[in-house]
Amino acid sequence: MIAASSTALPLETVEPIAAVAAEDWLFVLDNYEYLLAGAVITVALTATSIVLGLLLGFPAGAIELYGGRFSSGVVRKAGVAIRGTPILVIMVFTFFVFPLEWLYVLPASEPFQAAVLALGVRSAAYQSQIFRGALRSIDPGQLEAAQSIGMSKREAIGYVLVPQALRRSVPGFQNEFTIVLKDTSIAFAIGLGELLRHSHDLMTQQTTAALELFVFASLIYFLLTISTNRTLDYVNDRYAIPGEG
Repeated sequence: MIAASSTALPLETVEPIAAVAAEDWLFVLDNYEYLLAGAVITVALTATSIVLGLLLGFPAGAIELYGGRFSSGVVRKAGVAIRGTPILVIMVFTFFVFPLEWLYVLPASEPFQAAVLALGVRSAAYQSQIFRGALRSIDPGQLEAAQSIGMSKREAIGYVLVPQALRRSVPGFQNEFTIVLKDTSIAFAIGLGELLRHSHDLMTQQTTAALELFVFASLIYFLLTISTNRTLDYVNDRYAIPGEG
C-alpha cells in the first residue's frame, strides 16, 4: 500500500514567505499616500472625460435621431468608427499624433489632456446611443402635441423631450461611467500618473510587493465603482419619472 504524500509546506518554508508578505504589505501601507494621489488623478480623469462625453454625446444622439439626412449620416458613421476602435489606439493617436496645443484649455499635462480627449470622445460615441435610445423611448405624440401648440421642433425637443430623456438615460449613463472609470487605467500607456501607473512605479522599487500593490489598487477601483453606482442609483430613484419606477 502506497502512503499518501503530504502537500503541506514545511514550517521553515512557510515562515519566510509570511515574513516577506508582511513586509510587502507594510511597504504598501507606507506608500498609501502616493497611491491615493494616483487615485485622485483617476477620479479627475474620469469626471472630466464623462463631462466631455456628455457635452458631445447628447447633441450627437439628438442629431442622429432628429437631424437631416446628411448630418445624421455623418454622426452615425463617425460613432460607428469610434466605437469600433480600441481605446488604446485612440489614446495613442491623441497623444502622439493629434496637435494638443490647438485644444489647450486645461491647466494640465499633455498626457492628461490626451487621455481626456480620447476617453471623452469614445464615451461620447457610446453616450450618443444611450441618449438616442432614451429619446426614441418617448411617445412621438408628445413632439406632435408640442408643435400643435406653437412650439418649433427645436423647442419641443429641448423643453419636452430632453428632460424626460435625461431621466430615462441614467441607468445607461451609470454603466458608461463605470466603464470610463476602469478605462482610465489605459492612460498608463502614455505615461499619465494615475492609479495604475503609481502602483507600477512602486512595484519597480519592491518587486515582491507586486501582488499586494495591485490588490490594493483593485480595492480602490472597487470602492470608487461602488460609491459611483450607489450615487447614481440615488439620482435615478430621486429623478425617476413618476409611474415609471
